Amino acid sequence: MHGYRAERAFDGERVLTGGALVLVEDGTIVGVEPADATPPAGCDVTDLAGATLVPGLIDTHVHLCADGGPRALDQLAELDAGAVDQIVTTSLRRQLAAGVTALRDLGDADWAVVDRHRGPGPGPTVVAAGPPITSVRGHCWWLGGEATGVEQLRRAVRERAERGADVVKIMASGGVMSVATDVLGCQFTLDELRAVVDEAHAVGLPVTAHAHPLTAVERCAAAGVDGIEHGSCFVEHGFAVPAGLSARLARAGTPVCPTLGRTPGVEPAPQMLAVITRLGMTWDRRLAQVTELREAGIRLVSGTDGGINPSKTHGVLSEAVIDLVDCGASAEEALASATSAAARACGLAARTGRLAAGLDADLLAVDGDPLTDIRALRAVRTVVSRGRVVGPGGTVPD
Repeated sequence: MHGYRAERAFDGERVLTGGALVLVEDGTIVGVEPADATPPAGCDVTDLAGATLVPGLIDTHVHLCADGGPRALDQLAELDAGAVDQIVTTSLRRQLAAGVTALRDLGDADWAVVDRHRGPGPGPTVVAAGPPITSVRGHCWWLGGEATGVEQLRRAVRERAERGADVVKIMASGGVMSVATDVLGCQFTLDELRAVVDEAHAVGLPVTAHAHPLTAVERCAAAGVDGIEHGSCFVEHGFAVPAGLSARLARAGTPVCPTLGRTPGVEPAPQMLAVITRLGMTWDRRLAQVTELREAGIRLVSGTDGGINPSKTHGVLSEAVIDLVDCGASAEEALASATSAAARACGLAARTGRLAAGLDADLLAVDGDPLTDIRALRAVRTVVSRGRVVGPGGTVPD
């Protein structure tokens, strides 16, 4: 048994007055006591003086096959399996180094992540979608998920279940990073989206949908998807979030991942800048829109779209949490969006996302107090992944 003691702690849902002594054995949390508690006999304790202890973070939207370079997605059609696997390894290490101990991969190349993440090896817990379902020559079609018509879409869902995917990702609209698609256009009809949802639920899988334009977000809500990625609600010139849509999403409890968070000091990719210019979008306007979603009672979870370009590299989840505070969320609410709320959205609530006995020993200690200054989340001191202390560069002992 080993203990981790901190004078300040957040358990994923609430502040633990008096800090915490988290007891870990065989990769599992076996107890959470006040910081001044006496540890069991023979239990070594790591004293995290001056730090705050929180659950390991959960990034709800990443692309492990993408290396964060200028051609991160485009190059995947050119790389062999070994090269892609090395990118995945590096991506996982970057996430771990930043305190991310679980993540949801929402679009790999030809099953690279799904086929890999079943093993018991070290590293973040991975929830994997496989190639995202998209229309013919639609957004990210080269990842291997093209389908058209209700029957093909149903077969695509069954294939994901058979291959061992944990979630179905569907590209309900065009995307910013696919220049041949229309970011304002829907890629599937309402009947097609409903068929995907029905088939997925029949085989026990949730569905989360990439949706940028307002029409696609409305269509996804009507189809009953289990989550919405981006949720930008683009119209011809900017954003529009009708009160009725916000109320519907809030009543349904549908989690929305606005994919905030940017690599500090890096300008958006050219494709993103083109959309910004076309739609009159600014970062301040995007934060104002997310503020509206939050105030409407919509469940927001934190995810970054990590890996897709230099402004969205792996390991920037803390920036998404900081952005949410800038949107008016309390520090506790923002931290929950990347811990307990993120775990629920990813189907991991029984495993991680909180400091609680019986869950995986996924821990993050940061210098300072993110509960009073959320930017302290950047100051990673110690990361523990399923009971193993993460080393330099995100390495974990086998």
